[in-house]
Amino acid sequence: MTDTSALPTTEQGAVPDKWGDKAMTPTVEFFHSAVRRLVAERFAASGKSWEEAVTDPAMELTREDFERIEADLLATGYLFEYSAQVSFTEAPEKHKAEAGVGDSGNQPTDEQGRPVVGTGDNVFKAKADLTGTARFITTVEVVMEMLTEGVPEGTIAVIDDSGGTLTAPILENFTGVVCMGGTIRSHLGILTREYNIPCLMAAELDGLADGDTVLVEYSKPAADVYAARDDSARARIIKTS
Repeated sequence: MTDTSALPTTEQGAVPDKWGDKAMTPTVEFFHSAVRRLVAERFAASGKSWEEAVTDPAMELTREDFERIEADLLATGYLFEYSAQVSFTEAPEKHKAEAGVGDSGNQPTDEQGRPVVGTGDNVFKAKADLTGTARFITTVEVVMEMLTEGVPEGTIAVIDDSGGTLTAPILENFTGVVCMGGTIRSHLGILTREYNIPCLMAAELDGLADGDTVLVEYSKPAADVYAARDDSARARIIKTS
């Protein structure tokens, strides 16, 4: 039975949550709760039946409504995790500070003693592992430079935009992709699969720098999005020079 003590309320009582379970992230939980509360308040004030209310333009949620909900969330001190560097650049007051790629100095090594500088979930099983040059592509300026001057041969693009919007104009010219966010079901995962460009998603990096030569284990089996995390199943990014 649903615990109604934490549900949004109106004068008529608790507003039940259709799904029953708490959302996976605080952002979704806050927005869902606020939207349920707002709709319940407007419905109660309208005096209409539900059938009448759902077709009433006055009941529609507006841009201003969502901006107000976002402002209320930010007023609690919460900051968004940004999905791409451009988000932080355009609205730093709304996002957590950029962490960047750290270097613990304590990277594990592969069978040949080479440092493993990252792992990720493989989008699809490629025919072979690939060696290339890691190039961090996280700004519009870098994309524009590569768009006009060409993507260097052998580029393993290290990006943070799991939506794929930033790098879409040059995506097909990458040798491979390593994305520091998202999942294999993210839009970028879908795009790289369709373009047949080997890609790791949700990559965790340690000690990888722009210009490093890396071997990426793109030939590992595709990750199972429904399975529990298995570090041994994640593809490795090995620094070769």
